[in-house]
Amino acid sequence: MKYLFFLLIPILVSCGSTVAVDFDDQTNFTSFSSYNFYPTIESGLNDLDDKRIMFAIDSLMAQKGFQKSKNPQLLVNFFVKEFVTNSRNTLGIGIGGGGGNVGIGVSGGIPIGGREIEQQFTLDLIDVNNDALVWQGILDGRYKEKSTPLQKERYYEAIIQKILKKYPPASK
Repeated sequence: MKYLFFLLIPILVSCGSTVAVDFDDQTNFTSFSSYNFYPTIESGLNDLDDKRIMFAIDSLMAQKGFQKSKNPQLLVNFFVKEFVTNSRNTLGIGIGGGGGNVGIGVSGGIPIGGREIEQQFTLDLIDVNNDALVWQGILDGRYKEKSTPLQKERYYEAIIQKILKKYPPASK
């Protein structure tokens, strides 16, 4: 049963959230083959989450044919805006009554499922030669506040995979 939950994380992340992409349409993205991380990443997250994200980016960039290099063509930067909310899942309760042409009703929702972390995850790719942002992907996602390290790892893998699916942009 607990393994079913891990299978659902990528599905839940992929449902309902879309990736917003912006890029420099004058850039030849096929010319890039190496990358590294921006020297001073200030993601807004803790070091453990930063490592999870970097590991996921390393894996996915390698799948796209990129080499990690000390002299990269692209620098990868990421940052997150996050806030805590109550779960959007609620249990509805209502009472009502009426007769004839008169009706009265009262209802309410009780949040279930605990609190969630909502994030806006931004991934930037910077052309080293021009020192310019050439591609950016943004995705809104959420996970449970009390997620385990493995659940967080799966969450970040899923959102980064979804963002990088849009790279390189379609040719003109």
